[in-house]
Amino acid sequence: MRVIIIEDEAKTAKELKGMLLELDSEMIVEAVLPSVASAVKWLKENPAPELIFSDIQLGDGLSFEVFREVQTDAPVIFCTAFDEYAIRAFESNSIDYLLKPIEEAMLQRSLEKYSRFKDHMTSATAYAGNLHKVLAQMDTAYKQNILVHYREKLIPVRVADIAFIYASGGSVCLYTFNEKSYPVQYTIEQLETLLNPQQFFRANRQFIINREAVQNIEHYFNRKLYISTKLASPEKIIISKIKAQPFLKWIEQ
Repeated sequence: MRVIIIEDEAKTAKELKGMLLELDSEMIVEAVLPSVASAVKWLKENPAPELIFSDIQLGDGLSFEVFREVQTDAPVIFCTAFDEYAIRAFESNSIDYLLKPIEEAMLQRSLEKYSRFKDHMTSATAYAGNLHKVLAQMDTAYKQNILVHYREKLIPVRVADIAFIYASGGSVCLYTFNEKSYPVQYTIEQLETLLNPQQFFRANRQFIINREAVQNIEHYFNRKLYISTKLASPEKIIISKIKAQPFLKWIEQ
């Protein structure tokens, strides 16, 4: 079986390749691709593999961008450390997922599942159709709660209660309407993909803001916007000139 691995963590990719070859010594791993750009290039220039293992979060974007840009009939087994927003889509389709850290037993299960699908679904368009369904569902499967560490406990914070998210000095905090803040393990880029863009807007490198938190919008110098929120923010929230019009359209939706 010819497979490719789309994974930006070299150690994880090496371990996955090793486990695959242990499970099937005749398997051929044709490429290990560390980014959206490299995966798109490889798939455009080479015959489609029989199976793709793909991380979701890559350094230059989400792997879903690869499959939107390149039409491939190969089934995909997604690998992710962020299961909550993905599992519902995967469980309702014939495409499997693996949660990181990947265990050999789970990898074996996925390969067996692939074999069953291969026996029963000989049409390449069936695979492609399932992938398109997953991508469509991913667009709407956003988080409703985020687990945070608080006083040695894990508590769920409702996404609807988050006024804004603030990143500074390598840490990311959720600020809620009841004036509490919670540090989280996610990066602000990861949170941006997990939240509904109808409700949350990436204002700049440091802030993601909830529509309901916006109190006033003021013109700032050089055609930027200054956003004041119902909850006091740690520093000024400035929307760049480039993002100003998209932000105003978003507010009016």
